[in-house]
Amino acid sequence: MTSFTWQRAVIKVGSALVSPDGKGCSAEFLLSIAKFITSSRQQGKEVVLVSSGSVAAGRRYVKTGMKASIAEKQAMAAIGQTQMMANWARFFDFPCAQILLTSDDLHDRKRYVNVKNTLRELLANGALPIVNENDTVAVDEIKVGDNDNLGAHTALVAQADTLIICTDVDGLFDADPRKNPAAKLISHVGEVTPSIKALAGGAGSAVGTGGMVTKLQAAEKCTHSGIQTLLVNGQKADVFDALLKGQCAGTLFQAKQSTQSARHHWLSHSLQAKGHVNIDGGAFQALKNAGASLLSVGIVDVSGHFFGGDAVNILFEGEVVAKGISLYSSAELQGIQGKNSSDIEAILGFCHGEAAIHRDDLVLVNKYRKNTHD
Repeated sequence: MTSFTWQRAVIKVGSALVSPDGKGCSAEFLLSIAKFITSSRQQGKEVVLVSSGSVAAGRRYVKTGMKASIAEKQAMAAIGQTQMMANWARFFDFPCAQILLTSDDLHDRKRYVNVKNTLRELLANGALPIVNENDTVAVDEIKVGDNDNLGAHTALVAQADTLIICTDVDGLFDADPRKNPAAKLISHVGEVTPSIKALAGGAGSAVGTGGMVTKLQAAEKCTHSGIQTLLVNGQKADVFDALLKGQCAGTLFQAKQSTQSARHHWLSHSLQAKGHVNIDGGAFQALKNAGASLLSVGIVDVSGHFFGGDAVNILFEGEVVAKGISLYSSAELQGIQGKNSSDIEAILGFCHGEAAIHRDDLVLVNKYRKNTHD
């Protein structure tokens, strides 16, 4: 087992643990998790819970055909969310707080900060925040998509030092353990590399939507932001006994040192790009080596439809090298691309700023980032 320490953790529990048969809430696997949460709090540690299962919990109460419609699934979630919260609350003698999120709550800076502040106050007042996607209103356009990545986003906004992903396998293996009995557990991962990603299979549960792919995505988000990530088997009580002793009986993804600001966390991981801006070599070198703003003169092409204040991906030679918030719309950037900043007002009739994207609203992808510019 790999040793670790932590102070504030987000624990993600999937549908397969909350509702093993997909037809309602169960205590079968949750008692050990609840005991771990209670014991950790008694040790002076802080816990945020991300729990799937509202749709599965409400499924039995909604009449549907072979394939449920969006409205039927939302009705299941509306009923099942109260069932799921009650199922968790019965394990604790302290208050549980419900937080329902959509991706819009994470993409909008003000709402993101409000979520952070709410989590902080709940923890300060001894409550257990229980986070889930707001499936009663979310459609594809505003869904986070899976609760592994929701767990990662929650760890970021909660400023946690640890994300614990509870699943129905023992961790990350060098082969699929369901198909290959000789598969070996990988107890420690220093970095989520392409070879590690290649080990991920498809979805492992008919109840949940997250397979190993989304778990590795979550681990990559967190570890690059200085948050260690643990992948453990939530069906085994001894796993949580080990966690209480500072031992990971699954896979531990090592955190990288991170000096990113909260704003850069938000830019990197939460804000959705609405378009693309292609830049030339001079602009790329200025961004990478000098931490400069992106000027219109360095832009060679603009694609997508976006407004001033929207996020865009910045590409050089076909590769995304940065993300930032554009001061100008796509149409305006097309008008000033390749032009000097001093010409912007003459071309557009106004000037929002000399930079197309200011350095304070721009973050390089990890491979190009330097600590001095974080």
